[in-house]
Amino acid sequence: MKRLSQYFLRGLVTILPVGVTLYLLYIFLAWSEALAMWVIRPMVGDFYLPGMGLVLGVLAILVLGFVVSQPFMGRLLTLFEFPFTNLPVVKSIYSSLKSFADYFSPSHEQSPQQVVALRLPDHPLEIVGMVTRQSLDDLPDGLLRGDRVAVYLPMGYMIGGYTVFVPRAWVTPMDMSVEEAMRQSLIAWMALKQGKPT
Repeated sequence: MKRLSQYFLRGLVTILPVGVTLYLLYIFLAWSEALAMWVIRPMVGDFYLPGMGLVLGVLAILVLGFVVSQPFMGRLLTLFEFPFTNLPVVKSIYSSLKSFADYFSPSHEQSPQQVVALRLPDHPLEIVGMVTRQSLDDLPDGLLRGDRVAVYLPMGYMIGGYTVFVPRAWVTPMDMSVEEAMRQSLIAWMALKQGKPT
């Protein structure tokens, strides 16, 4: 019975990530197809083919990207964003989401991130984080200056995280990609790597 439960758990762990990914993809495709049928079907009738919703969504995003890239669109976008940037609660949500999206924009100059182990002097505690800022010179007054870096410390299961500003001497670079560090943080470093605990 114990062996059967182990087999079941291993099978569940194997299929769960695939199943959830496929389910979310299915929801997105079903939504895009329903929207496309509502928009296109009255014009094309029975000519509608499955998959046109996805094609329509991709084309709409490309057209939107082209339009907002034009110089004259800056002022119009500012007017469009006005209600979202001035309402008290909506402003916080919109600004956070926009900053997150802008970070991945092709025009955004990203500073290279580095996975590091953060160690306080004379203390055995180690925390894995990512250096998100190599200099604090352009940040508002109130923070200590000097050779300091910003380190993001993700919490387990991605329920949040903290950004701390520490002396550069407190961090030690690790031979690990940011993606791997985030993945390990998501599962609280419970995964095994090459048969050994990470």
